[in-house]
Amino acid sequence: MAGGWARDGAEHEQMDATVNDALERARRLLPKGESAQYCDECGLAIPEARRQALPGVQHCVACQSELEAHAKSQELYNRRGSKDSQLR
Repeated sequence: MAGGWARDGAEHEQMDATVNDALERARRLLPKGESAQYCDECGLAIPEARRQALPGVQHCVACQSELEAHAKSQELYNRRGSKDSQLR
């Protein structure tokens, strides 16, 4: 049940759009190209198993985890699905 100016069924379109945005963002962030032998952040060797599992990897596990945690803290709130966004 959509409210305000949205038509019925708009909730599903909003949810689909949110999921599609997240998928596109994840695809853009996937590493591409040749894997580095040494981490770009700390300079430690990246294990061969990691380089084979993730082609294009540029960071060791510890640095990648830290970068992802920092990126998550910088994410913006998605107002697309918010009821308040329909009122503005």
